[in-house]
Amino acid sequence: MTITTVADLMTADPLSVKRASTLKEAHDLMREKNIRHIPVIEDNGELVGMLTQKVMIAAVMSLLAKYGASALERKEKQQLVAELMLTDFATVTPEQSLQQVASFFVQNRHGCLPVVNSQNKLLGILTSSDFVRLAAELLQRN
Repeated sequence: MTITTVADLMTADPLSVKRASTLKEAHDLMREKNIRHIPVIEDNGELVGMLTQKVMIAAVMSLLAKYGASALERKEKQQLVAELMLTDFATVTPEQSLQQVASFFVQNRHGCLPVVNSQNKLLGILTSSDFVRLAAELLQRN
């Protein structure tokens, strides 16, 4: 099997949240599924943002500092993902070459890239971990 495009390596139909989701819901999802990046979508599947572990941890730490541990869960339920999500981020398409995308990862030190179609609908996600797994597989073949 030849792996040359984003579609060949991406995780299709990734876990995502809606912009009206709470920080608590996103935090629980990240913890339960052991993921570091969550695409934020509209009801129609359009990608509108990204919530990263780094942003989420900063928000949780801020809530802890401001309100204390006893109020954390309640405050996380009041904080909307829409207020925290990144809206300025790069995307890729399934047809893009992995060679191009690998260079982008190296030059920009991104942890993930959401994969979208021409209507900006979320199709998948490509992470730096996907490239590490690919490298491990290729090394085992030799």
